[in-house]
Amino acid sequence: MGILARGDDSVEILKIKGLKKTYGGKTVINGVDLTISRGEVAVVLGPSGCGKTTLLKCVNGLESHQGGVILFNGQPLGEGGLKWTLARQKIGMVFQSYDLFPHMTVLSNVMLGPLRAQKRAKDEVYAQALELLDRVGLSDRRDDYPRQLSGGQKQRIAIVRALCMNPELMLFDEVTASLDPEMVREVLDVMMGLAKRGMTMLIVTHEMEFAKAAADRIIFMDEGVIAEESEAGDFFKSPRTERAKRFLNTFYFD
Repeated sequence: MGILARGDDSVEILKIKGLKKTYGGKTVINGVDLTISRGEVAVVLGPSGCGKTTLLKCVNGLESHQGGVILFNGQPLGEGGLKWTLARQKIGMVFQSYDLFPHMTVLSNVMLGPLRAQKRAKDEVYAQALELLDRVGLSDRRDDYPRQLSGGQKQRIAIVRALCMNPELMLFDEVTASLDPEMVREVLDVMMGLAKRGMTMLIVTHEMEFAKAAADRIIFMDEGVIAEESEAGDFFKSPRTERAKRFLNTFYFD
C-alpha cells in the first residue's frame, strides 16, 4: 500500500460542523468546525480545560454531543448514521492510560479486537500483529504480560493494538503525559513513523517539539472554540492571536 499524500484537501476523512458539548449546563465545546484530510497530521494545542480531550472523545463516540454533526468519510456518526461500534473499527484512539488487559499477553491484547469485533481469520491477525510489534521494536515481548513492561512499552503496545484494527484515522490523547521523560521519546518515535507512512492523525499533546516536527496543521483551542488554525510552521513562528502567543511563551524552543 502506497503512502498517501499528506493533507490532500480533495479527500476529506473527517468533517465536524457546529459541534457543541455541554456538561451540566456548562458549555465545553462551543460551535467547533473542523475538517481533516486523508493523510494529514493535525495537532490540537491549548491550555488545560479548553476542550481538547472532549473533542477527541466526541469524534470517537465516547462522549455524546448536544449540537452539530460529525461526518466520517461523508457519513454522519451516531444516531441515524454510522453506528459507533462500526465507526470505532475505523477510528482508533490511544489514551493517556494504556488499558491493557493484565491477564493477557501482549500478543493476545493486540489480537483481541480484530478477532472479536472484526471476525477476521486468526492466521491473518497473528501475522499482522507480529509485523506491527516488530515495527515498534517489541516483537520479543509478545509473550510477556503488561506487568513485565515499562510505561513506554505499554503505550507502544496500546498503539499497536489500535493499528491492528486497520483504522483510517488515529486519535491520540496526551499519550506521553503519564510517562517518565526517558520513555517519552520511544513513543513519539512510533508516532513520527506513522506520520511518515501517511497515517491520518488527530493528536492532542503538550510535546511542543514533537508538534513542530510532526504536524501539518496546528489547531489551537481556547475556552471550547478553535481560536487559531494554521500550518505548523506558521503557528510556531508567528501566531496570529494574543492568546496563542501567551500559550507559546510558556514553552521554550531552540
